[in-house]
Amino acid sequence: MKPLLMALLLIVCCSHAQAAMRMGDWGMVMNENSTQLPQGCASIENEETLLVKAGREYAKPYPGTIFGYNQHEFSFAKCTRVEVTFINEDDIRHQFMIHGLPSYLHPQGMFHMELYGRGEVRGTFITPNTEQTYLAHCDIAQHTEKGMKAQVKVGGGDGNLPSIPGISGQLNRDSYEFDVGFQNILLLIVLLVLGFSSSLFFFIWHKK
Repeated sequence: MKPLLMALLLIVCCSHAQAAMRMGDWGMVMNENSTQLPQGCASIENEETLLVKAGREYAKPYPGTIFGYNQHEFSFAKCTRVEVTFINEDDIRHQFMIHGLPSYLHPQGMFHMELYGRGEVRGTFITPNTEQTYLAHCDIAQHTEKGMKAQVKVGGGDGNLPSIPGISGQLNRDSYEFDVGFQNILLLIVLLVLGFSSSLFFFIWHKK
């Protein structure tokens, strides 16, 4: 009896794993959900489609970035099933990953789409019954740091996340304030005097 029970459990677990992950030489889709309802949702209240394009082209409007998405903010109502079409327009690996989702809906609290190069893939997630702003980004650290991040607002969200291109500023902004210490002020005066003296000398010399 025990071997039969173990076999049945293995079949169920494998079926669930295959449903939660699709992968191949093109890339992968992990932790998608198209049927399980979030807590507090009596039914799927909305159906939405989302097109996400990733590539260097979308970084051009934002100085200091290298990679980007065609859009950096997405808004959905609660209890919405969203079918995502993810397109990679570069010849390198890119991802579209949403963090912080309920783990009973999306294992590890995230929905993950990945393409190893140019291509297109589809996946589905369901928005929870919350008013929250979730981070979406490419999980390759250098790509995130160089602009490939966005925010997903559910039910209006709970504010903006920091450092989203075109949406919000840096969490810790670089400070380049002038040091008004005595030495710097003295140095500035000396440089101004030298600059004025050389300009005056050149003017007098030119007149001769």
